[in-house]
Amino acid sequence: MPIYKAPVEDTLFLLKDVLNIDRYNNLPGFEEATPDMVEAILGEAARLCEEVLQPINHSGDKEGCTRHEDGSVTTPSGFKEAYKAYVEGGWMGLAASPDYGGQGLPYVLHSAVGEMLSSANMAFAMYPGLTQGAIAAIQEHGSDELKQTYLPKMIEGSWTGTMNLTEPHCGTDLGLLRTKAVPAEDGTYKISGQKIFISAGEHDLSDNIIHLVLARIEGAPEGTKGISLFIVPKFVLDAEGNPGTRNGATCGSIEEKMGIHANSTCVMNYDDATGYLIGEENRGLNAMFVMMNEARLGVGLQGLAISEVAYQNAVVYAKERIQGRSLTGPKAPDKKADPIIVHPDVRRMLLNIKSINEAGRAFMLWSALKGDISHRSGDEKEREAADDLMGLLTPIVKGVLTDKGFDNTVAAQQIYGGHGYIQEWGMEQFVRDARIAQIYEGANGIQALDLVGRKLPKDGGRAMRLFMEEVNTFTGKHRDNEAMQPYTKPLRDGVKALEASTMWLVQNGMANPDNAGAASTDFMHLMGLVALGYMWGLMAEKSLEALKEGANGKTSFHENKLATARFYFQRVMPEAGAHLARIQSGADSLMAMDAEAF
Repeated sequence: MPIYKAPVEDTLFLLKDVLNIDRYNNLPGFEEATPDMVEAILGEAARLCEEVLQPINHSGDKEGCTRHEDGSVTTPSGFKEAYKAYVEGGWMGLAASPDYGGQGLPYVLHSAVGEMLSSANMAFAMYPGLTQGAIAAIQEHGSDELKQTYLPKMIEGSWTGTMNLTEPHCGTDLGLLRTKAVPAEDGTYKISGQKIFISAGEHDLSDNIIHLVLARIEGAPEGTKGISLFIVPKFVLDAEGNPGTRNGATCGSIEEKMGIHANSTCVMNYDDATGYLIGEENRGLNAMFVMMNEARLGVGLQGLAISEVAYQNAVVYAKERIQGRSLTGPKAPDKKADPIIVHPDVRRMLLNIKSINEAGRAFMLWSALKGDISHRSGDEKEREAADDLMGLLTPIVKGVLTDKGFDNTVAAQQIYGGHGYIQEWGMEQFVRDARIAQIYEGANGIQALDLVGRKLPKDGGRAMRLFMEEVNTFTGKHRDNEAMQPYTKPLRDGVKALEASTMWLVQNGMANPDNAGAASTDFMHLMGLVALGYMWGLMAEKSLEALKEGANGKTSFHENKLATARFYFQRVMPEAGAHLARIQSGADSLMAMDAEAF
């Protein structure tokens, strides 16, 4: 059976040494995030994940969710008890506003805990994860009355939330949606239509489910300009604000999915359901994008999380599985064969996963910290810069970490050989669970198009210049530092490839939009290589400093950081050249064939 150990030591290194979150203790919420507090929170999160959530991950996948004749849904054995423990621990409100009962701690700490939750049990983590996205949307765009009515119970965890976008005939193109909203005399709306792929749409974990539903008010313009956002609760509240009458929102069926079986992904039917408008009429996408951006960062986190737990299990297997002899002579002469971790190709796979995971964790936390600054800083320029970087890098976090996450789970499965294909070892579940992260909340091809078509040229390329300046400032600072050259020189080469690809897109993307489309995925991954390389540069800098100062009993930790960083720059960063070559080849070979020839 699979195992999981939360990466507390690595996360503390990133938060304290690399990101130095103590320097932000002037921001709201950060003053409470003392080193002792951060360590205690991560330790308690690790205990919950290792002792409560991970043990029901495999069984929950096999059992799945059950829909009953009345439309109700039962989650797998142990999930209600686990959710109760989650709620009692106050985890839902970790980073939520104290105005509505939250603890107000930094989002970066919330993200660190979120990785552990998804590694331990991704299907379970989606129940609170969707709720936190709904909380963000209501807080940003809801009226004071809606906030006071719904946020305290959602932040407490006694009510959960969802997002309802997709319909049978439209996926990414939400302008095609047909769900309608008819105004009622009391100021509410009657919502009718069908939504599909609704994660956590119906379950038995909470007292009420607060659906956020996109719909078109009768008479509204066609396309995306006529879409509004509504709160549609499972139970309409009574005069005291408690769940009362069952609303016309029901689960028609549970989707039969490849993975995340323990999360109830529902077809939701709305039949004159009572809904409450969030924000302005016809501005629903604007409000929903708050939730979608939260969700996209959360999905990138899922890619990292599944990659991490798959890696941990592959390492255990590689150290224990006896097969063949080392090419340089026996390493376990007392046994009939050596453990497979002696083989260079097994080490290649493990180190590739490890180098992506550790840089991905740093990148995820670095991005989350930018989110904290953009919302909490009192300096307008600092907020703007952080917001620019968050907007630019959200497609990278989502697209790159989930693509790499799936590749890494497949590689971890490969290390098991035939055992990796057998259910009892758990590796095939990681592969199945990881696959969805590349698809939902905007398929990765859409993320790449968003990056190239919207984020890159936004505000005259201001965010991209900001990112490049930050990386170039870092490498420039270490230009004469001999110890840093194995890390900064390959990073500079990656930056040059990114600069060249950006210039090519500027020159050729406008003239022929197919050039931009053809380059988009390679550009996203090239930028991801540089972003992860920048993270490795930051980590190498801190590990070299620590070793110079005696390492405080963590010599092996920092030496291993530097070894993994060297692997990344020698074996992973060179992929930048291939991405650049593909980008500069343009769209001609992709678009030459007629559709009938495929």
